[in-house]
Amino acid sequence: MGGLVPRLLLIGIGVGDPDHVTVQAVRALDAFDVLFVVTKEGVDEPLALRRTVVDRHRTAGDYRTVELADPPRAREIDGDHRAAVDAWRAARTATWSRAIADGLGEDETGAFLVWGDPSLYESTLAIVQGVAAASPTPLPIEVIPGVSSVHVLTARHGIPLNRVGRAVQITPARLLADGMPADVDDVVVMLDARATFAAIPAEGIDIYWGAYLGTEDELLRSGPLAEVGAEIATLRAEAKARKGWMFDTYLLRRTA
Repeated sequence: MGGLVPRLLLIGIGVGDPDHVTVQAVRALDAFDVLFVVTKEGVDEPLALRRTVVDRHRTAGDYRTVELADPPRAREIDGDHRAAVDAWRAARTATWSRAIADGLGEDETGAFLVWGDPSLYESTLAIVQGVAAASPTPLPIEVIPGVSSVHVLTARHGIPLNRVGRAVQITPARLLADGMPADVDDVVVMLDARATFAAIPAEGIDIYWGAYLGTEDELLRSGPLAEVGAEIATLRAEAKARKGWMFDTYLLRRTA
């Protein structure tokens, strides 16, 4: 099934809706022997959604599951955000390296089911590449693209991602502390832990917001940021308290 050496598949599975899985991803779901799953204390629903995708599409029969407990992650180390990210990734790389070496046999295929697309604001690819680079034996990696949260967001709101002749920027929320970039009219915001949209200057900006996209609990709101920002922040906080986790994405768009 694999080759002469073990290999790893990184399978983009969309953001919760099993119908968003591509035909290529369905084939990959039938190709692995070992499924590596990252577990986070107190957060079970994303893992359950991954298992639903496998149950819906896999026809190849039994497989083994190896659980990887996610190491704790600090927001900063001595005020340095990048140092905290590097430390967390190093801890993940060490844990995953041991698990893959112990759990993946010769000539077997392992897989990670990656939320959204493996190449867009998702650390799995970078960490697996680090594992492969440190491996004493070859460890080929194949990446299967998936439907990203950005495209599900724009589809749900029925809007284009870009406007004619204008650039689109994709940014983590921490870079929005001073508001929208001066030279960009359309900004997609990822990894927002603090409802940053509610704290930036809102005049002349529309927001298209979505949480738990592709799931039964999907939430959508849109409108002028000055009018709906506070409502979205409240809705977001209530949903996070109720479910124990939050995954949301939004587009900030300057009006004419």
